[in-house]
Amino acid sequence: MRTVHFKALSVMALLAVFLTGCSESEEQVTEKPAPVHFESGDECHVCGMIITSFDGPKGQAITAREQETRKFCSTRDMFSWVLQPENAKRDHTLYVHDMAQTNWESPDDTALIDARDAFFVVGSKRTGAMGPTLASFASESSAVKFAKEFGGEVVKFEDVTMDHLTQDMSQTMSGHNMEMGNHDGNH
Repeated sequence: MRTVHFKALSVMALLAVFLTGCSESEEQVTEKPAPVHFESGDECHVCGMIITSFDGPKGQAITAREQETRKFCSTRDMFSWVLQPENAKRDHTLYVHDMAQTNWESPDDTALIDARDAFFVVGSKRTGAMGPTLASFASESSAVKFAKEFGGEVVKFEDVTMDHLTQDMSQTMSGHNMEMGNHDGNH
């Protein structure tokens, strides 16, 4: 009798473990939220500027827990937010424009792609909000073609660092300072 009771408890315990494992895996598999459109009054989460007032690719971050969408006027601002220590390890769904599928002056929101799968051109001559930005593409070949035309280096999402963002800004500032030097007679 004791053996039967022990076996029944063992089977129930195994069943409980199995069911717990199944329910955990179902909870962990969540659907990725869809990108949202950029509206005319949307402000950049980083700089507060009106997003649609600027050329170039934009970015979005949708937080996993709150499902809150943060919008950015440029891929550069999106990366400067994503790469912050408090955000770098968090789970976000990220979207950027595929610039091979839309125009630079006013990107179409139907061309939003998963940023983690994208290729980025860092250091090109094309600018976005407040200067340098990272041109985003769904395919490496499109990114390479863009880099050949406008300069820059092609990098994958996971390889973009804060150094890429500050390198772009220092190049712009050095070019700006050279221009100013030429205007006031300093060479």
